[in-house]
Amino acid sequence: MTKLDPLIYEPLLRRALAEDLGRAGDLTTSAIVPADVSVVARIVARERGTVAGLPIAARVFVLVDDRIDFQLEVTDGDVVEPGTVLARVSGPAAGILTAERTALNFLGHLSGIATATAAMVESVRPHGARVADTRKTTPGLRALEKYAVRQGGGVNHRFGLDDAVLIKDNHLTVAGSVKEAVSRVRRSVGHLVKVEVEVDTLDQLAEALDAGVDAVLLDNMTIDQLRAAVDLVGHSVITEASGGIGPDTAPAIAATGVDLLSVGYLTHSAPNLDIGLDS
Repeated sequence: MTKLDPLIYEPLLRRALAEDLGRAGDLTTSAIVPADVSVVARIVARERGTVAGLPIAARVFVLVDDRIDFQLEVTDGDVVEPGTVLARVSGPAAGILTAERTALNFLGHLSGIATATAAMVESVRPHGARVADTRKTTPGLRALEKYAVRQGGGVNHRFGLDDAVLIKDNHLTVAGSVKEAVSRVRRSVGHLVKVEVEVDTLDQLAEALDAGVDAVLLDNMTIDQLRAAVDLVGHSVITEASGGIGPDTAPAIAATGVDLLSVGYLTHSAPNLDIGLDS
């Protein structure tokens, strides 16, 4: 996902604004700021990071007051330094102040994800592994968060349960074995649907390879187990490491030779990028 369609995110923005405005609107701004006052403000990065979510922030301001003008100074995916002006906002002061927090919430959150992703991508670059997100996203914000991962140089895993088959440990418990689970899936889904199996032992991995899967998720394996798994696979299928991967552990895991690192941290724990609105 490299571009966001407003049809995807505008309902989210409207709900966020409704949450903030409540039943009576912006009491503070309404009381203090005359309706005919206009201002020019700047959206500024307070720290170094990778930007994501500028079109979303722009749309928040316009939804509050369509007379507000939002001029980009950088684009999503750019790396910026502290003090960099990301955009200039001009128009009715009341609308700008009312939209400010909602716009910055989205922009700071998504830029934080993009920044964390970019750092991890860079840390594993020498080993050739790719960094992927997971379904461990904020409910309702998955499309936006996965967009931010792409802006940071990562790749998207499946967007939902209907994208691809991922047979996990609890599925295996019900089916009784890897072979039986894969067999049931092959009888059920179309020929274009990819099938991945989560394994946590080398014996399960061997069974998955015999069953003819397209990818294997190597779950919570040690570094030695990951190396052995990569050797066993021999590039016959895609290998994906998963389980508690963070900034400190990613380089060593990538060095085992896996193709992908599946990282929930990017969307559930990446810190917010500090971005402010200055007059």
